[in-house]
Amino acid sequence: MKENRMNFCPECGSEKIETHMMGRKWKCPQCGFELYNNVASAVGVVIFDGDGNVLLEKRAKEPRKGYLAFPGGFVDPDESLEEAAVRECMEEIGIKPNHVEFAASFPNTYEYKSVVYKTCDVFFTAAIDADAKFSCQQSEVQDIVWVPCRTMEEL
Repeated sequence: MKENRMNFCPECGSEKIETHMMGRKWKCPQCGFELYNNVASAVGVVIFDGDGNVLLEKRAKEPRKGYLAFPGGFVDPDESLEEAAVRECMEEIGIKPNHVEFAASFPNTYEYKSVVYKTCDVFFTAAIDADAKFSCQQSEVQDIVWVPCRTMEEL
């Protein structure tokens, strides 16, 4: 795994900043500043239609531009996981999901612009209204794709 590094202390500017815990903690011996890169929470929402298809987004930006993903993203400060799941769906596809329920969680490594973030990805299942009208957030989502998915292995 790539180790995150800092070249300068954000508090005093010292070049003596030390990296600890494989790039998850930084400490300045000069001023005593300490910073932890703790695990971030992220959510994904698995939405099925009535025919056993699952909704996926085609990503419009890096990382993994052009790849398929569930609607979702990072949890904001002072936000529950469920609130984040609903907010991300509303932002990315213009739909407020119904019956948001916990499905599973997994540790993940997310690299963006040469910084490695450790995340805990939490997945939910949800339903949407049959007549829902999608409105993709162009900066995030190129397209919406329904993919056949009738078993957990297919998922």
